[in-house]
Amino acid sequence: MKIAVLKETASGEARVAATPDAVKFYVDNGHTVTLTKGAGTHAHFSDADYKAVGASLSASNPACVKAADIVLSITGGTAALVAKMKKGAGITGLMNPTDNPDFAKACAKAGVTAYALEYIPRISRAQAMDVLSSQSNLAGYRSVVEAASIYGRAFPMMMTAAGTVAPAKVFIMGAGVAGLQAIATARRLGAVTTATDVRPAAKEQVASLGAKFIAVENDEFKEAETAGGYAKQMSPEYQKLQAELMAKHIAKQDIVVTTALIPGRPAPRLIDKAMVKSMRAGSVLIDLAIERGGNVEGAKAGKIVETANGVKIVGHLNWPSRMAADSSSLFARNLRNFLPLVTAEDGSYAPDWDDEIIQGCALTRDGVVIHERLK
Repeated sequence: MKIAVLKETASGEARVAATPDAVKFYVDNGHTVTLTKGAGTHAHFSDADYKAVGASLSASNPACVKAADIVLSITGGTAALVAKMKKGAGITGLMNPTDNPDFAKACAKAGVTAYALEYIPRISRAQAMDVLSSQSNLAGYRSVVEAASIYGRAFPMMMTAAGTVAPAKVFIMGAGVAGLQAIATARRLGAVTTATDVRPAAKEQVASLGAKFIAVENDEFKEAETAGGYAKQMSPEYQKLQAELMAKHIAKQDIVVTTALIPGRPAPRLIDKAMVKSMRAGSVLIDLAIERGGNVEGAKAGKIVETANGVKIVGHLNWPSRMAADSSSLFARNLRNFLPLVTAEDGSYAPDWDDEIIQGCALTRDGVVIHERLK
């Protein structure tokens, strides 16, 4: 199988879809790998690193994909690039299909099979391929580390001869993969940590990490999780009760990290201006949902906003890219686990269309857009 690895062109994207370790694995298993020059530079992997493990280098992305059977990428590339691929080839990446349906149409027009990695089913067998989880895990960690830097005060309690420094109070809103890692990181740094989520299963997970769970635990709360493990959209009545509880709690916090996302929808608003105004000067709000509109009123994509009362609202984009080496390594391992599903016994490119994982993430096949969410 001929594998191509793109140099990402999206603004601020520092990751690469295959590390030198991954390339060595592919080459050792009889595949050929071609990378665009500089593909791993921003993740601290040099062209020499790739050449040393058997990869070939290409001058540009269009040249790289021309003969490829499967193209590995972070974001899926562009419609113009897909048009350069050979008919019948495949391309993987985080393609944001519901917001960018034209990309799937371009793949269909080119006769290319697009595999949207965010649509990989959340089943046990697919956990090792779950790029959303691997990337969110690092985002949750990084959010607390950066919050600690921006906060400007100590996280743990410190007892000194000159007096005692009180521990920081950290509140994590959303206990998914990113939220749980944020909780664990805040606890490791010594903060008094609380968390909330609308999924009842999250209460036990939060407690297992040593944090206190905060939520309105009524009957609606007990039914607030989909079969796929995502949070349901809550009723206006529940949202009002939860908002009242959150407002009281947030006023006492030093750092708040919001992580609430619902697939295919704008991010829910969790924190309004009144809540921000209630926080003391020097407090920090980290909005991990800013790419889908944000959870915090006043957050701005790609910027740190300081309010009139001295609260900083952090709207950094693409948190995994801020740890490009590690996030690339995890992403590459996810793809290593995915590729056997599109590989025949003789090593050639051959998607297993009977496999539920392929069925779940393939957007196109034989020139047609096939995914139910895009029809």
